[in-house]
Amino acid sequence: MSEANSAGRIARRFAALKGEGRAGLVTFLTAGDPDPETSLAVVKGLPAAGADLIELGMPFTDPMADGPAIQASSLRALKAGGRMTRTLDMVRAFREGDKATPIVLMGYYNPIYRYGNERFLADAKAAGVDGLIVVDLPPEEDDELCLPAKAAGIDFIRLATPTTDDRRLPAVLRNTAGFVYYVAIAGITGTRSAADADVTKAVTRLKRHTALPVAVGFGIRKPAQAAAVAAVADAAVVGSALVDRIAGNLDAAGRAKAGLKDDLLGLVAELAAAVKSARNKR
Repeated sequence: MSEANSAGRIARRFAALKGEGRAGLVTFLTAGDPDPETSLAVVKGLPAAGADLIELGMPFTDPMADGPAIQASSLRALKAGGRMTRTLDMVRAFREGDKATPIVLMGYYNPIYRYGNERFLADAKAAGVDGLIVVDLPPEEDDELCLPAKAAGIDFIRLATPTTDDRRLPAVLRNTAGFVYYVAIAGITGTRSAADADVTKAVTRLKRHTALPVAVGFGIRKPAQAAAVAAVADAAVVGSALVDRIAGNLDAAGRAKAGLKDDLLGLVAELAAAVKSARNKR
């Protein structure tokens, strides 16, 4: 079985959630969307709104596993000057005021490779990054980034999907740390939702293979859906719904409207309340 890194923020946060008898809320936003200043302000507000862990998307020109909403957010961030150095600067600025909330960088290998693996891991660790999700690096390539990340003290988080069978799971879980991210649907992000019974069955199966927490994402858009996942998993992950809320708060020129931050954090608060309401069902 894979074991959590007891010294890391991610392990400490899931231990605290377990002590409270509830699941956590993981929020995803693309770093720098719709502009660096607005993005940082929103991210700084996430913990107070109820986010237990934060995933930051690393802007990339070809986010192939993501649906239209997150693809558009990545393009907005890039247009506003998004790049790896700015993503790490955002984490560093966040850490000035928050030493406890785990931050996971999520995305694709190309921007990391171009930055330089060794340099990236050193800079990410120094900035305060706790985990990595790199969706296009399979377990067969663990020597490339996964094992160096773990050696640097950064959890490498793997995705499991509805098509990951019991023969494949040991390879997926072998070097996984922090938590397991279960992708509840086959396909791209933000397009549809999984049935509650399917999620329950999948989480139960994963728990037979690992002692790590299981977070469930893809397709969770509404508080009721988040609550249903929180009743059976260790965390619910919400991304596309938040990115859509950003898109709905832009003017005709693509600039952030005055109420964007409050509107988005209001949605996070609703999701967090729903997740906390499920604590007695677990």
